[in-house]
Amino acid sequence: MKVAITSTGNTLESQIDRRFGRCKYFVIYDTESKSVEFIPNPNIDVESGAGPASVQVVASKNVEKIISGEFGVKIKSILDSLKIQMITVKEQEKTVQDIINMLNN
Repeated sequence: MKVAITSTGNTLESQIDRRFGRCKYFVIYDTESKSVEFIPNPNIDVESGAGPASVQVVASKNVEKIISGEFGVKIKSILDSLKIQMITVKEQEKTVQDIINMLNN
């Protein structure tokens, strides 16, 4: 299964980004192959519609779950229609590696 994690940077030690649509990076983690891909978010500075545009970025990677600090109000219905699960992580100090470790346990 592929999972998208919002990240403040492009390393496993980077913290989870609390913003979905305007996060710095999307980390695509494959729970089967254990592969990790960092994708710079092209929507970080768009004027409006960052959330829906970011959904398209991660949906194109065939993710089944997205893990972020928070999601905008327009996102839930889009993700529901695509059958992508939203997971909110409140602990801002969590790193990408912490999230991957939780997914593997």
